[in-house]
Amino acid sequence: MNDWAEKDNVLLTARQVTKHFTTSAGPIQVLKGVDLTLRRGEMAALLGVSGSGKSTLLQILGTLDHPTSGQVWMDGVDMFAMDARQAAAFRNKRIGFVYQFHRLLAEFTALENAMMPLLIDRQDKKQAMAKAEQALREVGLGHRLHHKPGQLSGGEQQRVAIARAMANHPALLLADEPTGNLDRHTAQDIFNLLRKLNQETGLSCLLVTHNPELAASLDRSFHLVDGNIVE
Repeated sequence: MNDWAEKDNVLLTARQVTKHFTTSAGPIQVLKGVDLTLRRGEMAALLGVSGSGKSTLLQILGTLDHPTSGQVWMDGVDMFAMDARQAAAFRNKRIGFVYQFHRLLAEFTALENAMMPLLIDRQDKKQAMAKAEQALREVGLGHRLHHKPGQLSGGEQQRVAIARAMANHPALLLADEPTGNLDRHTAQDIFNLLRKLNQETGLSCLLVTHNPELAASLDRSFHLVDGNIVE
């Protein structure tokens, strides 16, 4: 194991991560050797112009995509030394995802949506229900457990998505423009909720945003410029 993978209080480390795509017009190099370190309990912003590779980097850090080259370590585990089944199990237990669009299942209630990661993890249904209910109460939706997404406001739907991401008590939350589809007031409420979860649970969070004011209020900011990180 590399020494940098377990330095003081470090949760996540990326070293020399590259990502190339092959197109009909030729290869496109999106990430050109990204180095990034996220500490435990830290809430950091990832900024960059549209098309700079922010979402691509987030997908790689969450093991949803593979880098062309480079390494990513979390909790001392080499994320890309695992096979697909091991990576999926690790991701389900240790990483939560929140996106700009909530990606809730319309035919299921808030409680059922929040239970999904726990059921995928083959947890006991009664236990999964209790955890999901607790997660929904923590995001202020204890009174909306049995409402379907179509019966919820945009902000409430995003809160369900956060509860779903948090139900398995992950160490890391990767949030890709989680407030980008909301009005300013609701967006601030969602950000305040994420900050509250960060402070109360020690959750580490990497948040993609275009909002410089929001980024300035976080612990650190990473700027993705020309395929590299500028801190």
